[in-house]
Amino acid sequence: MQTINSYKDLRVWQVAIDLAVECYQLTQRFPKEEVYGLTAQIRRAATSIAANIAEGHGREVTGSFIQFLRISQGSLKELETHMLISHRIGLIDEGEFRQMTGRCDEIGRMIRALIRSLQEK
Repeated sequence: MQTINSYKDLRVWQVAIDLAVECYQLTQRFPKEEVYGLTAQIRRAATSIAANIAEGHGREVTGSFIQFLRISQGSLKELETHMLISHRIGLIDEGEFRQMTGRCDEIGRMIRALIRSLQEK
């Protein structure tokens, strides 16, 4: 088992960073009129996932860490909702939608597993 010295060592944080980067790349081609709409909302939600994992880990208190992981889960659900809306209005295609929601599902499972493991300690 790997020692966790920093939030950067957490696989869930690493994958959440990758997701945020993918969201920035995906939204670069959204129409300019969405810059303050879905583009900003998607980017904000995506970056919030990794940021809350990092902030919670930095609190160095298990209860606080779990709370911030739950906030990350909320941001993840917010991102999934923005992806669904983007798909329904034609900003992303079916393949992109499935890929992004699949990544969200993966991260959601990782966050839930981390919460469970912290609660068992």
